[in-house]
Amino acid sequence: MRSEVVVSFGPAQQFTIPVAPGGAMEAQVARRWLDEQFVANDCSPLRASGKVLTADKVLALAQTVGPARFADDPAFAHDYAHAAAGALGRPTVVVDAEEGAVTF
Repeated sequence: MRSEVVVSFGPAQQFTIPVAPGGAMEAQVARRWLDEQFVANDCSPLRASGKVLTADKVLALAQTVGPARFADDPAFAHDYAHAAAGALGRPTVVVDAEEGAVTF
C-alpha cells in the first residue's frame, strides 16, 4: 500500500514525502518525537484551552518550521513524515499549513 505525507504551504510549495510500507514510526515513538519537536521549535498550542491533539502537533510543527525546513533538511522531512504517519495511524496524511488543516 502506498503511504505518504503531503505538506502544503500553498500551491507553489508542496512537499510529498513517501513512507515505505512498515516504515512509519511506532505510535508511541512517533508521539514522543512530535512532543520533542513541538517543544524544541517553540510551537504554540492551536486551541485556547491549551489542549494539544496529535493532529494539532503535526500541523503546528509544519507551520512553525515552514517550507524552508522541509526543503533544506531532508532528514527532518523524513522523520516528520514517518512520525506523522505513525502517530496518526493513517497511510496518507495531508497537512495544509496555509489553511490550518490536517486530513487523511
